[in-house]
Amino acid sequence: MNTVMSKYKTSGVKGPGDNGKSEERKGQIVVRYRCNQPGTIQDVLRQRQNWVEVNDDEQWDFSWSDVAWLREIFDQVYLQEHVRMNHFRNYYELTRKNLMVKNLKHHQKNLKRDAGRTEMMCDFFPPTFSLPSEYHLFVEEFNRNSGSTWIMKPAARSQGKGIFLFRKLKDVMDWKKDSSRHSEEQGEEAQVENYVAQRYIAKPYLINGRKFDLRVYVLVTSYDPLKAWLYRDGFARFSCTRFSLSSIDDMYVHLTNVSVQKTAPDYDPKKGCKWSIQQLRRYLTAKHGKATVETLFQKMDTIFIHSLLSVRKVIINDKRCFELYGYDILLDHNLKPWLIEVNASPSHSPSSQEDYEMKCNMLDDTLNVVDMEGRLTGKEKRVGGYDLMWDDGPVFQEDVGPQTFGSSCLNTNTNLGCINDREKQLRQMPSRGSCNHRMHE
Repeated sequence: MNTVMSKYKTSGVKGPGDNGKSEERKGQIVVRYRCNQPGTIQDVLRQRQNWVEVNDDEQWDFSWSDVAWLREIFDQVYLQEHVRMNHFRNYYELTRKNLMVKNLKHHQKNLKRDAGRTEMMCDFFPPTFSLPSEYHLFVEEFNRNSGSTWIMKPAARSQGKGIFLFRKLKDVMDWKKDSSRHSEEQGEEAQVENYVAQRYIAKPYLINGRKFDLRVYVLVTSYDPLKAWLYRDGFARFSCTRFSLSSIDDMYVHLTNVSVQKTAPDYDPKKGCKWSIQQLRRYLTAKHGKATVETLFQKMDTIFIHSLLSVRKVIINDKRCFELYGYDILLDHNLKPWLIEVNASPSHSPSSQEDYEMKCNMLDDTLNVVDMEGRLTGKEKRVGGYDLMWDDGPVFQEDVGPQTFGSSCLNTNTNLGCINDREKQLRQMPSRGSCNHRMHE
């Protein structure tokens, strides 16, 4: 065995007696897995029938790990064809804010060059600039829209860290000076942290006077060809404080991240700050009508599809990899959805028993789609709570005829916010272990 494999000498590699497939025990496939992330995903993995946890130095078939560990694996270990991992090598092309916008802008230009698709412009993300590299372009746009509110975000951080709002260019100039001074103090090798400056959605859709955004789960099992699934469940995250632009320094007003809101003085852990997407869809339907809400959710489908298409040729495809994305979508006062960011490692930490059960089911269904056991035929349009959204082209509902991909809204095979009768659907599959719905301590 090659010496470069010494740190992970048998992890996912072929060893004596290893036929390159999951172990078989009494006629049943046994999946050997490793996981270095505690919490809900561990609960789900441990409850799956014939899945066995192994140590780092043992052979494994499936790995759910953080991106740092996987980067080492890709570079140091020869991986067998049958293994599966929960990230693509350059997953960050869609999940780092500056790279996401770069790829979306490139995709937008390609669409503009295609005369047959001019109506499909990627107008679902606000004007955004990568700093410090696009500082002068940002200044031009800022001066054209005097009085606008902007939001500054670190390109590679999460949970609301390092974010601030501003209306004066002086605030950005001060930030730029501070960054340059910090870099000089650290020496020549220190790099200025990348940020994005994005025009703030100043008129968000409010419920009971509070701002919210949506967390939606998209599973990609291949980029070449692109194959993507949309989960029916998700949630809306609310701020605890009524929305106002009178104070742009109060992050409890402007950031809906649970990690931020749970530190608010008026946060009530019993009430939490979430609605299920089903609850939100019912609310919007009652207020605006079914047709309006159908159009809204079709526009969100367009966001998911075009964001994935923007990185389809950039992501290094590997049939051993899959990616579970957490999309953050904001609605404005006209019910227009905006893509805020995409997360490569969406939090699985539950904020309530209901939240735990939703995430537990979603992760269990993710494993069902990945299908280590080989139960699926490959022609399924639904597995548990997942609906197949794209399979080398749009997947349409069976009762709807083919449509032209050039339309701005696609009536695809998705049911976000609809009834999730996953247990009924899964009963059609061979028996398997299910998650024990008890909150992880």
